Amino acid sequence: MRKNWLYLFLATIIVIVPYHAKAQQKNKEKYRNRANDPKAGLSYGKKLNWADQLYLQGSYFNAIDYYQQLKQQDERNPYITYQLAECYRATRDYVPAAHYYIEVKNMAKKIYPYSAYYAGLMLKQQCEYQLAIESFNEFLNDNKKNAAKVAPNPIASIEANSDRTIDPKAMKEIKKRAKREIEGCQKAIASVKDPQAVTLVNAGPNVNSAYTELSPYPLGDSSLLFGTIGRNELIETDAWRETGYKEKFMYSHKQEGYVDSFQWPLPFYDGQFNDPAAHTANGCWGPGGDRFYFSKCMYDPSDSNKMKCNIYYSQFQERNWSAPILIDIGDPGTNTMPYVAKVGKKEVLFFASNRKLQSRGGYDIWYAIIDPRDRSFRRPQNCGKVVNTTQDELTPYYDPRGGKLYFASSGQVSFGGFDVYSADGGPSRYKNLKSLGYPINTCADELYFILDPVGKPDGYLVSNRIGSYALKNPTCCNDIWRIQYEPKLVVMGRVVNKKTQQLMTESVVKMIDQKGDMRTYNSEDGKFLFNMARSHTYVLTADKAGYTSTRASVSTMEIKRSDPDDTVVVTIFLDSVRNSFSVSNIYYDYDKSTLRPESVASLDSVVHFLTDNPSISVEIYSYTDAKGKEEYNLALSQRRAQAVMDYLEKSGIDRVRLTARGFGSKNSVAANAMNGKDNPEGRQMNRRTEFRIVTDLPTRRVLYNSALPGTMDQQERNLQIEPESTDDEPVKGGAGKAPVNDDDD
Repeated sequence: MRKNWLYLFLATIIVIVPYHAKAQQKNKEKYRNRANDPKAGLSYGKKLNWADQLYLQGSYFNAIDYYQQLKQQDERNPYITYQLAECYRATRDYVPAAHYYIEVKNMAKKIYPYSAYYAGLMLKQQCEYQLAIESFNEFLNDNKKNAAKVAPNPIASIEANSDRTIDPKAMKEIKKRAKREIEGCQKAIASVKDPQAVTLVNAGPNVNSAYTELSPYPLGDSSLLFGTIGRNELIETDAWRETGYKEKFMYSHKQEGYVDSFQWPLPFYDGQFNDPAAHTANGCWGPGGDRFYFSKCMYDPSDSNKMKCNIYYSQFQERNWSAPILIDIGDPGTNTMPYVAKVGKKEVLFFASNRKLQSRGGYDIWYAIIDPRDRSFRRPQNCGKVVNTTQDELTPYYDPRGGKLYFASSGQVSFGGFDVYSADGGPSRYKNLKSLGYPINTCADELYFILDPVGKPDGYLVSNRIGSYALKNPTCCNDIWRIQYEPKLVVMGRVVNKKTQQLMTESVVKMIDQKGDMRTYNSEDGKFLFNMARSHTYVLTADKAGYTSTRASVSTMEIKRSDPDDTVVVTIFLDSVRNSFSVSNIYYDYDKSTLRPESVASLDSVVHFLTDNPSISVEIYSYTDAKGKEEYNLALSQRRAQAVMDYLEKSGIDRVRLTARGFGSKNSVAANAMNGKDNPEGRQMNRRTEFRIVTDLPTRRVLYNSALPGTMDQQERNLQIEPESTDDEPVKGGAGKAPVNDDDD
């Protein structure tokens, strides 16, 4: 019963656990007063036995209720806590599952050595990747030796022995998986920062219900065929076994005038595909359109908690479809999820099966060539180690246009649970295995990837990601999602030495969007490339020790989803830190520390420069004219420097990079008086603030000096070099021509 959770993904079996969820809600209503619940009054031991029986039967939601009652009586019991974690994991309720695994890890790590591993899995499936890495590393550090251990619940995908012992071989395998999970977390973090050009939209309430939907199959560009129980209301505990509550085919037309919006679903009456006695789903037509393939699942008479699935096809004969015909593919195991496609000149049946002979472990993707003479099915073959792992591979889909096999796997390096991958080739040999990346793959489970057969290759996906129509918890149940491929937008370019015009090697290129999210590219040869998304603005800079960077700006705000792919080419220049720069000087009115409006605009270039060159710090030197006492002027100049510092900080510059200093009337750049008369223009020029942008080196090299003439760009072109300061006072720079102040003194 430990693998019951896997049935959540196997065709029609996926409805079992949700039914228990609905039953649990009914039970809570019926037994709102616990005194009326006959099981609530049981002794501690009998109630524990009852909860364990529910757990073994796969009735996890009901088991949770009784384990919670037991935990209230015995809060520090590690077994009950662990069972709660297992139940929440089985129902894909990741948040409480992680909570209880962490709790039991802190209580009884030696008794439950896998608790840290499972906590990592549940954190990973919440997208808490850094916390998951920490948990996996804790598991590896705690189990450095492969000594035999005893644990009440070994890892789910390794069969549990009756005495519940874990041998060194099993521990070694789990440690390998923990390392693979860490790698998956790291890849997920990188993929989220560099997403694929695709948008996913829930197919909506006319397709999706509170229960699970599965096996989307586009009918041209106008309709969608899928499997569903099609119910949102509560279902009694045993009603899920009744005739009316079976997974069945339905279809929905797209609504005219609305992008990827669907009408109310209709029963699918073609042929005799839906069987009132079985769960039916996973439908597809063969290349000629005269065969319809699908899977049926029924409960094993010898074990009511096990499901047996087989693949059928129906042949179109003159005017009608034949009765479903069982495909004999020579194995008594579960065979499900058929997809038939042309691979070269061969017609091939792909499917998922847990057959043992030639299996790599768990469910594998298999194929059987359809004989062109009599259309019989040849002996199935395993798709090989590029595709299949020791864990589970499901939901095969072959796209003959691109020559790719798409499938879901829990055994590859994933972002969480099942992810979708592609592999080139087929039917027997494959290469270039690739994850479809974020946002197709997320920390949730992703299955049933399929592309539209005509037109722009949008597609469909099944996932329990946040945003699905939930039954019991936000990630309990799968929905069908519409995949909308965006135009592929790329910005590529070069990092160039401004003096030599040669490519700069060993630099880090940074791209920041309007939200402040940053992605980096380690450019070894001076070239770089980033993927972009629509409705964004980007700023690109480069970072290299000893150099300052210019910026390049790119906007995709006006691009539509129907637009073609586009590539933008930019150049980023790096200049030696020995250069000096300036912007227009910052001015104040007489006897005030308030920034003048034209000064505020000038400061924005300083903000950009500091943002693009985060290793640089700034000294802000403020001055007054010669009127008034020097002691007063020193205080006024300090307030003026502080006003500039406050502006830069409010604009996002870290305060630790800023130093404000006032120097009163020292180092004037113009005469305060001329021919014995007051000189208002000269005094206005002396009421200024200069910027000395320095590195954190002891020499405090001056990189940029606003006292020099010209704008930042002009000074950059002139490549004027500023001498170094040798004392606490600033080195006097050249006098810049300031705009005339029209205000009265």
